[in-house]
Amino acid sequence: MSEPFVRIHRSVAEIDAAAWDGLLARQAAPSPFMRHAYLDALDASGSASPRTGWAPHFITLWQDDVLMAACPLYVKDHSYGEYVFDWAWANAYEQHGLHYYPKAVVAVPFTPVPGARVLARDALSRALLLRALVAWCEQTQVSSLHLLFGADDDIAACADAGLMLRHTVQFHWTNEGWRDFDAFLANLSHDKRKKIRQERRKVRDAGVSFRWSRGADISNADWDFFYRCYARTYREHGNPPYLNRDFFHRMAATMPEAWLLFIAEREGKPIASSLIALSAGLAGDNASDHPLLAYGRYWGALERVDCLHFEACYYQPLRWCIEHGVRRLEGGAQGEHKMARALMPVKTTSAHWLAHPAFADAVERFLEREDAGIQNYVDHLGDRSPFRHEE
Repeated sequence: MSEPFVRIHRSVAEIDAAAWDGLLARQAAPSPFMRHAYLDALDASGSASPRTGWAPHFITLWQDDVLMAACPLYVKDHSYGEYVFDWAWANAYEQHGLHYYPKAVVAVPFTPVPGARVLARDALSRALLLRALVAWCEQTQVSSLHLLFGADDDIAACADAGLMLRHTVQFHWTNEGWRDFDAFLANLSHDKRKKIRQERRKVRDAGVSFRWSRGADISNADWDFFYRCYARTYREHGNPPYLNRDFFHRMAATMPEAWLLFIAEREGKPIASSLIALSAGLAGDNASDHPLLAYGRYWGALERVDCLHFEACYYQPLRWCIEHGVRRLEGGAQGEHKMARALMPVKTTSAHWLAHPAFADAVERFLEREDAGIQNYVDHLGDRSPFRHEE
């Protein structure tokens, strides 16, 4: 058997989809956002491309003709769309007359969802690919390497390789086996239960009802309506949408089973929507071992209705998750208000390597202080549990 060797690809389309997805299915924490079709759609649609500041490189490790490890890597000239914020680091470089960009990021663009980033058959292959990543960054003279929202196996390998770890906080809901939404509410404190019922009543009293569609049952018209809502939300905040309509067209065509769409209607007219991703669709030897998970992703509204956001993004998806046995709903980045809807704080981790020794030392000291603050924040949030049995 020959020695392992590394290949650099400019597109995931150069890599066999079955080999990539088979490797993903072997991971302890796979997600639909690391599927070959998802990453290919980002590239082919132009959503994550050199034009948008995401120059793709896909790094693979081979032994003979067997794919042993792989990961997406993007060379970037900005820090948008990452959700692990390093603007202060970039400013510090600039103040000292140094260039922070370009930098290298191992991540899924625009997607703050924890999961496997370095797909590997075993720990040795993961360590070898990670070593190759650092060597490639040194050779190409990028300022730094950042692995964002990694799984435990990724983070352990990064720590062994000497990368610095950084923690952030997200909010996830866990299904405790409730028989229905009312049983779930019964486990919340009186104040939280009352508030949720009041919020849901406001939406009903406004004459709003919901319908949902999954996978191939989502019509083109519904996808078009969703995109109107999604794009409008971004533009209302003064930004163009990260993902274009062609990206979602490709999602509907290549991995429809991974999407769940809720549409709010009033007097028969659609007025809002929320899109949820599902972990369905993985294939491979270990795919059946993974529980069904849901990920809150995008929402938008064409009309303003009090509490409609909470109904579309939390209460309707939570009810669906309970009815369909979904293990967990991940609410995405930030959002302390999610705790009132029973999404609890969870620490997520990224790993960082900086080429400049003095800045690496400074960032390491900063991360030590930041980590203490993050832990205090999580402890503080834990004292505010919305569940009744912890009152």
